[in-house]
Amino acid sequence: MSFPVSDQQGYEQQVLVKILFEQQFKRSASLVCHAPGRVNIIGDHTDYNDGFVLPAAINYGTTIAASKREDLIVKVYAHDCEQQINEFSLDDITFDEEMMWSNYVKGTLQALMKKHPSIKGANLAVTGNVPQGAGLSSSASFEIAILKAFSQLYQLELTGIDAALIGQQAENDFVGCNCGIMDQLISAMGQQGHAMLLDCKSLSFEDAPIPDDLTLFIINSNVKRGLVDSEYNLRREQCEAVAKYFGKSALREVTLAQLNFAKEQLEPELFKRARHVITENTRAVNALNALKNNDMVTISAAMKASHLSLRDDFEVTTKEMDGLVNMIDNVLGEKGGVRMTGGGFGGCVVALVPLELVAQVESVVNNNYENKFGLKPSIYHCTATQGAFR
Repeated sequence: MSFPVSDQQGYEQQVLVKILFEQQFKRSASLVCHAPGRVNIIGDHTDYNDGFVLPAAINYGTTIAASKREDLIVKVYAHDCEQQINEFSLDDITFDEEMMWSNYVKGTLQALMKKHPSIKGANLAVTGNVPQGAGLSSSASFEIAILKAFSQLYQLELTGIDAALIGQQAENDFVGCNCGIMDQLISAMGQQGHAMLLDCKSLSFEDAPIPDDLTLFIINSNVKRGLVDSEYNLRREQCEAVAKYFGKSALREVTLAQLNFAKEQLEPELFKRARHVITENTRAVNALNALKNNDMVTISAAMKASHLSLRDDFEVTTKEMDGLVNMIDNVLGEKGGVRMTGGGFGGCVVALVPLELVAQVESVVNNNYENKFGLKPSIYHCTATQGAFR
């Protein structure tokens, strides 16, 4: 199944969410807003280690139609979650074990009220086309769209960085996923046609243009995954343990030379986890410079090394993802790059593919992946798009 790039789909989402709002609330929405999902070109599991990441916002995201209420009630219609409706009061926010999606709304608004306690309720209709559980950050897109809606409804002074921090806080403290800042910040602050090198410690960032002759080619392995699980949080704990060994606040502060010197004192598994993070930071910075110079050879090598590191040192790939990477790499060689992307344990592979090789890459995936692994791939031809607060 292939999903082409189209501005039309964004327009269709806007039209749909307006209709859904009118059907549910018997009135027109005051506003419609959108926040994109993201793909991480390179730099995985570095964000919560205060490191560097190189994501791009993509033209798949969450669209919300909204209107203010005079009370504290928030009523949310989620079209893509079995058309469920969730209703709660801002002065009585509790975790919902039944409607897990609603916790992203609740956690985000609870965190928002710490900065803006005077907000009131809202009616919301939500739809999105980010594949859930694929590693393209449907949750951050959802959070940033909610924050954009409330910032406009209540004229809040809310920067993109503010919104990113609030979204991250919602996931960490309410939902229970110890994610870093990357997903929310690129959804808020991405620039059209560009990737962003984000310093997750200082929250400073630098944009680099994605060459016009390359496409963001994303393949969902359709191996289902979830971030709110023991494996993701365990990786974070392992990284923190190594940082603590060196007396540092995060692995960002540890050099490869220091790590290698202490190899015999560290458990082998902890050493490997830290080696991935430290070397991945270097690859992300190098990839930014390579993008600026349209140096595909360097980008290709960096993405290949990143995937091998995630496979062997961080151990978050699957045989299906490894298979996809190998298939695509055999076509691209040094003309493009390919690697797993996201938290791992399933989800997506990202490739930077020259336009003249797109049909060949798609053909290789469609002709081989299902035969080998028994799963149908979903292919997304993406463009880098604008963040909600940019």
